[in-house]
Amino acid sequence: MNATVAIARREFAAAFASPLAAVFLVLFAAASAAFAFYPGALFDRGQADLRPFFGFLPWLLLVLVPAVGMRLWAEERKTGTLELLLTLPVTTFEAVLGKFLAAWLLLGLALLLTTPLWAVIAWLGEPDHGVIVASYLGAWLLAGALLAVAGALSACTRSQVVAFVLAVVLCLLIMLAGQPLVQEALRGWAPAALLDAVAQLSFLTRFQGITRGVFALGDLLFFLATIAAWLAATVVVVDAKKAG
Repeated sequence: MNATVAIARREFAAAFASPLAAVFLVLFAAASAAFAFYPGALFDRGQADLRPFFGFLPWLLLVLVPAVGMRLWAEERKTGTLELLLTLPVTTFEAVLGKFLAAWLLLGLALLLTTPLWAVIAWLGEPDHGVIVASYLGAWLLAGALLAVAGALSACTRSQVVAFVLAVVLCLLIMLAGQPLVQEALRGWAPAALLDAVAQLSFLTRFQGITRGVFALGDLLFFLATIAAWLAATVVVVDAKKAG
């Protein structure tokens, strides 16, 4: 655990050693506000809630999270520092978990920078703060799941661009798994049990349920299990690259 924390602290500090992290945070906050105020018509709806913000947030995360995750391992492989990292007295799992936690904390900080929207809504009306808290937690879990997928794909290639494109495409498919577009495509030949199983894998369906104020234990376990599974896949890939 000490090694994991050390790696996470190193990676988090390294992110702010260049302007990239600051640019990402500013871009995330600005894009979140823009989507909430303009397409979402936050003030024109006459309701004191953050539904427009959380409605657009998954699609914003779909693009910005892979942009963070693509660097986790592809850059290490391209610059040749992966071998150096793995020669340190740490296990592959500790390295994978440490790098993931650093990036997940960065995404959590990005979400915190959007809380002025919450303050404005609270000043103008009486929102359901419990739903908003649950929605923020759900957003962080969603970001973690997307990041875990992006990190695993980043470990598969030296190219950050390839890792980004693969992550966006795969995350989009998982996001839409429970939506009519995917369900109708499967309905003609897939049994009902398979349709239900695919729908349960949808990140978007889970997140939308949370934003409606239904934060079930199953949703929490789903996101944590998803993160754990993709981190395990990353460990397998990194070990395979190391052995090769």
